[in-house]
Amino acid sequence: MKRAKTKYQGVYERKSDSRTHNGKLDVCFDITYKYYGKKVWEKAGWTSEGYTAKLASQIRAERLRNNRHGEELPQQKKKAPYFKDIAAKYLEWARDSKTRGGRDDIYRYRSHLSARFDDKRLNEISSFGIERLKADLMKEGLAPATVKHCLVLFRQIFNKSILWGMYKGENPINGVKMPTVQNQRQRFLSHEEADLLLTELPGTSKQLHDMALLSLHCGLRAGEIFNLKGQDLDFENELINISDPKNKETRKAYMTKAVKEMFLEHMPLLPDEYVFKDRTGIKIKAVSKSFREVIQKLGFNKGVKDRRQRITFHSLRHTFASWLALQGEQILTIKELLGHKSLGMTIKYAHLMPDQKRKATLNLEKAFKRNGTVIAMK
Repeated sequence: MKRAKTKYQGVYERKSDSRTHNGKLDVCFDITYKYYGKKVWEKAGWTSEGYTAKLASQIRAERLRNNRHGEELPQQKKKAPYFKDIAAKYLEWARDSKTRGGRDDIYRYRSHLSARFDDKRLNEISSFGIERLKADLMKEGLAPATVKHCLVLFRQIFNKSILWGMYKGENPINGVKMPTVQNQRQRFLSHEEADLLLTELPGTSKQLHDMALLSLHCGLRAGEIFNLKGQDLDFENELINISDPKNKETRKAYMTKAVKEMFLEHMPLLPDEYVFKDRTGIKIKAVSKSFREVIQKLGFNKGVKDRRQRITFHSLRHTFASWLALQGEQILTIKELLGHKSLGMTIKYAHLMPDQKRKATLNLEKAFKRNGTVIAMK
């Protein structure tokens, strides 16, 4: 497109070869001026965007005033970084600072964020774009919890760019409503089902049986089991030191007789050696798919479509907590044994304490009777 002069000084117009507006070829207006003796060309805008030669002239006059007072030009201002560059720096930080070496974040970034945002600068990403991401992930059939994890990851990457001084804009995710997550495990094993599972597992994997036993008897998460080292086992006091839990707060678990006997069989030679290892002697990073196969064989999930009702390895920890609640243990005790950060995470087990509620009501009735406040109704 060849530039042509307009009646305004330093303002030129270019007619598009294909772009149209109101039935005519669209026109782009450019301005030119000198900055420290060097001729500068700058695009003002298109007619279809509301620009005119007169408006371009006004923009040029503003540039000349700014130059006279030493203000920097818009094109000289530092451009916002690309999302992929911020993400790379964030993931490098996550490898050293987050649990599992940031593997969950790496997977979610590569699977759900990279293709959509990598080639966009941070100031080009809008709240509408985040809403589109949320809607598309839901249409793909991802669980609300997974969608929420992806949005939280985006928020963390963006916030880190601001914290690290790499970007000064607003986070576009502010104001975007997170999906409602209802994925709390509801089903837990009966004692008979647990015995059946522990009887079946050794035929598949003795180590998988022992990890299941540990989760059922002590409430450990899978990741906490994988991280256990010889130095974490205190046989004299029958304690397990959980030094790298999910919420970063070290806690103690208590060995049952069966767990202590199991650990004595697994005790590594060196203190900093992992208790549970794969066949090559390397730390385990995931529960074997053999566990799902045994659950399927036992029929625990037969006909169960609701994810909250399906038995997984995490259900064993949920079973541990549910059993404690059923036997009347205090909710604060369960919270500490599970290593929950807040009581709100544990309160879901309160409904399993019916005897405690009944006892409280009966005690209140006894108090009324002692004080002679029971009124017989005719």
